[in-house]
Amino acid sequence: MSQNLSLYIVTLLKIFYRWFLRLALVIYRCLMLLAKILPNRKCSQKNGLNILVTGTFYSNHWLSTHLKPMANAKSCQRLVMVSATAVPEMNKVSGVYAPKWLQRVVGQVGARLLYFCWLAIAQRPDVLVGFHLLLNGLFVALLAKLIGAKSVYICGGGPREVVGGGIRTENRIFSRLDKADYFIEAQLLKSVNEMDLVVSMGTSAIEYFKSQGVNTKFEIVPGGFDEQIFSPKVEQDKEYDLILIGRLSEVKRVDRFLHAIQLAKKTLPNLNAVVVGDGPDRKKLEELAIYLGVADDVKFVGWQNDVHFWLQKSRCFVLTSDSEGLSQALIQAMMTGVPAITSDVGDLGDLVKDGQNGYLIKNLSSTSFASAFVSILTSKNKLVEFSINAHKNTNKFSIISVERQWNNINISSLMTNRAVAK
Repeated sequence: MSQNLSLYIVTLLKIFYRWFLRLALVIYRCLMLLAKILPNRKCSQKNGLNILVTGTFYSNHWLSTHLKPMANAKSCQRLVMVSATAVPEMNKVSGVYAPKWLQRVVGQVGARLLYFCWLAIAQRPDVLVGFHLLLNGLFVALLAKLIGAKSVYICGGGPREVVGGGIRTENRIFSRLDKADYFIEAQLLKSVNEMDLVVSMGTSAIEYFKSQGVNTKFEIVPGGFDEQIFSPKVEQDKEYDLILIGRLSEVKRVDRFLHAIQLAKKTLPNLNAVVVGDGPDRKKLEELAIYLGVADDVKFVGWQNDVHFWLQKSRCFVLTSDSEGLSQALIQAMMTGVPAITSDVGDLGDLVKDGQNGYLIKNLSSTSFASAFVSILTSKNKLVEFSINAHKNTNKFSIISVERQWNNINISSLMTNRAVAK
């Protein structure tokens, strides 16, 4: 009886939580409609744009690959990044941080967002930028309307940032939904439609938003990487057969990677791998490696800012994720001449050409990945050919190329262009 009561209470709490989020988004929508009534202040580019940015980044390198090209664009006078972690030194970029007392009161993320709001209202920058929709993009869309700024949402996670109400994201609020919620999804799509510009790493997010009736300006702008850092190295320097880079969370399915290694070792007994990254599942994955008998063959090295060092020591890059946008680590690997074996999800197919510079795995099973490991690592000619092809056509991901893309985006004209389009 008590067990049934507990299940009933848990079910009620889940229902309450879902309706609470629905109500919060309805209130948010009402605030958005009120904000749109206010007169908009036009951006002035006389001395360039002042841009205020916020987002969560898991490494300094990931942060700089996005901020550096944006800040170096001719239209940018100054870029201020509201961050919870240290912002590396970059031209025209300043890092600012919420006061310690505020972090103690509302937590690191809450403090960052509140401080972002305060700076937006107090300084009234020309452009507000949010990395990921939940919750950064939602704050950006509303604040931009309130202060008459332009809003830019950078979608790094692909459609899963919205699909099902964000249940498949790592956002601690929306991922707690007990099931997909299409009312919440619809509200999130309306918020995306309020953005003046949506920047995606690849094609899948844009295709999804357009299919759902989102009518705004879209651009595909990847991160910009230093070609001098991400460059191929000779085979003699290779130490690891496989490398996986990413946050160690459920969506990355590193468990699938470990199972595939166990299977592949039946043919390749000396197979080894390195896992670069950290996250909530690290301990569980290290225990799984022990259970599978591959702990001595898989090295977990945590977060690393010198990702290029690990890529240059590896023969093949692997992503076993259930969902991806356009992986920054995949771009880095290909620039380094490391062929890839990845899930055929999201935007990964924008870079990986099956049988040319790697393998796209459609059947997301450990057996399929293991077969691909064996195929590429037992053929020296194939490994060399795939490596050469991986490095080809990666110039568009250099810092200079991405700067050119930002130069071609006239942010201050977005509102006018959108009004005409409508």
